[in-house]
Amino acid sequence: MQARAIISDGKGNMALKTITVGEPGNDEVQVKIMAAGLCHTDWDSIQNWNKEFIVGHEGAGIVTAVGCDVSSVAVGDHVILNWAIPCGECFQCGEGNLHICEVNSPVCGCDLSGHAHPQACTQDDMPLERSFHLGTLSEYTVVKHTAVVKMPKHIPFASASIVGCGVMTGWGSVINAANLKAGSSACIIGCGGVGLNAIQGAKQAGAYPIIAIDINEARLAQAKSFGATHGIIAARDDIDFVEVAAKVKEMLGGRGADYAFECTAIPALGSAPLALIRSAGTAVQVSGIEQKIDFDCELFEWDKIYINPLYGQCNPQRDFPVLIRLYESGQLKLDELVTNTYTLETVTEGLNDMLDGKNAKGVVLIGEQS
Repeated sequence: MQARAIISDGKGNMALKTITVGEPGNDEVQVKIMAAGLCHTDWDSIQNWNKEFIVGHEGAGIVTAVGCDVSSVAVGDHVILNWAIPCGECFQCGEGNLHICEVNSPVCGCDLSGHAHPQACTQDDMPLERSFHLGTLSEYTVVKHTAVVKMPKHIPFASASIVGCGVMTGWGSVINAANLKAGSSACIIGCGGVGLNAIQGAKQAGAYPIIAIDINEARLAQAKSFGATHGIIAARDDIDFVEVAAKVKEMLGGRGADYAFECTAIPALGSAPLALIRSAGTAVQVSGIEQKIDFDCELFEWDKIYINPLYGQCNPQRDFPVLIRLYESGQLKLDELVTNTYTLETVTEGLNDMLDGKNAKGVVLIGEQS
């Protein structure tokens, strides 16, 4: 079939073009994308990947065809897409680390093993790569069956579309990676989409106080609606968080926080969570900073732990249903995260709004919403 998709050259350019979407292979699923979330990683890929690909790695949609070996989903099922696609057989999958699969994960330096067969998506008869094996900024896509998780049909596609990256990363970094203990104090640095979900995770885990830290007063106000109990405005020139750390200690009786989560992806703040935690506390690098960072080793004194989990240590078949149940019970805000919606024709506007800090999450609505 013919479909429209956002295609980038990975050199800063993108355009809405027509592609051909084929039938799924034996272990693959064809999905009609109904909604796709916008993420800073999308912007980074458009600017830096230096190759042609279909953009987008957050999404939800409807299964339109399945391969002969697929039994986990059927035509008509509503699904959330997951970019950390496990092979189920490698060393890391065997260890339970499905999110860092050694065979399929593009983040772990693997090739296109996690892709559907090459002819699944083509342009002018040439195979097209899909961002993170998904390519969700497209009317249709074909993915491995392990890249989709079935969801109830009453869940809005816009809300479901953001589960498979920003929500999972923030929430999972608290619940899965840090394993935050009830009654612990927590600092969340950066109150964008990922930070708000770290706050939601901290609230559900029973943290108190939950201290939100940002340079934007409006974002602090929003953070409190998601579960933050306190807020600190950070000065732009307080890169080492000396002033912020002093305020945190003042709130906590002279001691640093039990946990601190960095959610900005700003390299200069890579060591910031270490400055906010007590001795033997835990600092979590949530946002995926990949640049070199210089650390003052005194920040590790004493017995401090610093971890850098990927994707909230996601196990999609385990975690996505939990997130949906929390949403259904009113314990997880998803609808409220979707600040603005866009179309395939207005993706550029959505990316600009994201870069300008206007959105908690922007979502591209693709299929007709019921």
